Amino acid sequence: MYKVIALTHERSLCAQTPLFKKIVMPPTLSSRIARCGLCALLLVCAFEQAQAEAQTQAPAQAQAKAQAQVQAIALALQPPEIAAHAYLLVDVTAQQVLAQSNADQPVEPASLTKLMSAYLVFQALKAKKIKLEQTMPVSERAWKMQGSRMFIDPKMQVPVLDLIKGMIVQSGNDATIVLAEGVGGTVEHFVEMMNAQAQTLGMKNTGYKNPEGLTVPGHITTAKDLSILAMRLMQDFPEFVGYYAIKQYRYPGTPAANQNNRNLLLFRDPSVDGLKTGHTDAAGFCLIATAKRDAPGVGSRRLLSIVLGASSENARAAESQKLLNWGYTAYEAVKLFGASQPVVTPLVWKGQSNIAKLGRFQPIVVAIPAGAIGRVQTQVARPEPMVAPFLRGQTVGALKVTLDQQPWVDVPLVVLETVEQAGWIGRTWDSLRLWVK
Repeated sequence: MYKVIALTHERSLCAQTPLFKKIVMPPTLSSRIARCGLCALLLVCAFEQAQAEAQTQAPAQAQAKAQAQVQAIALALQPPEIAAHAYLLVDVTAQQVLAQSNADQPVEPASLTKLMSAYLVFQALKAKKIKLEQTMPVSERAWKMQGSRMFIDPKMQVPVLDLIKGMIVQSGNDATIVLAEGVGGTVEHFVEMMNAQAQTLGMKNTGYKNPEGLTVPGHITTAKDLSILAMRLMQDFPEFVGYYAIKQYRYPGTPAANQNNRNLLLFRDPSVDGLKTGHTDAAGFCLIATAKRDAPGVGSRRLLSIVLGASSENARAAESQKLLNWGYTAYEAVKLFGASQPVVTPLVWKGQSNIAKLGRFQPIVVAIPAGAIGRVQTQVARPEPMVAPFLRGQTVGALKVTLDQQPWVDVPLVVLETVEQAGWIGRTWDSLRLWVK
């Protein structure tokens, strides 16, 4: 933000109005001198007034110029027209939303529901409650599921790994029910687990009624909540997200015609490696797509697009591709600091160490309009004074990034190394120093 400073002129000549009243102009030489003096004073007064106006107007003109630059940036960064009920584009690497429409509006998730089902299955695998190689029975309930299926039946004992592939690649409702029963004991308990996990992740506008995503009153979510789930899924279970890039899969003895992944972008764009499709009559055609492309100075840069309520299978793929391509070209990623690199090392009082290292455990990357790197500035906001103790990972302050002197994004800073509290003598001494200060 611009700081407007009102300049003042002490004892300005033009402010000393009594001086004008004391001038006497008799018809002599002194009269001519007085007239010349008066003209000089008037010229000085006019000059001072013009100078003051120029100095007052300069900040306003600078602010107007900055606002015009911001408006130009906003105009240049208008996303393409997306033919969908709602959409959201997130730079996962920079943790920034790049574009959105109706992102908080409740919608039916259809088979995007299976992302939460998968989250709980991956959680159980990580906790070693189940194993990939163990088999699970196919219940009558699972066998009779409507909609997209893996085509397994009660005569089969299916390994967990195959059930996961059936749920992800084939979007099998039957496979999802088998996994729900295996992890939750019952489908109903598994749904309770889904809703509890949604609240834990901060998905405030989501309510689950089943594990597979068939239309049921109250089974809703939002594009924003889906972005939270998708990013946490990739962050928390990197060892399992590779299943979402599988293009074809079928379980032995099931129809070959059912083997293709419904995410058409996996076949069209080599940078796309996930994530999930969904469709019901009520929800329309939905797709959460994620892509990873090389970014100079950053490494791999990942974007996540969410397109909900498109008109067809091809349309959801085309609109997602349009959104991803726009995100990669309209914005560029800039790495400001490396992983665990201190952004600032402020003085600490009453601590065993006299400084605290503030930064991020991951690289600090921001997404900015393409070509705008020269107009980016940073500033650290933090508490003062910094009084120990500070725990590793504790959020303390933020890195404020501005573009054209306008706020762009705030990046929270955390303590990189714990600062223990000093002993009694150290604390007492620093208390006295702070009191004097």
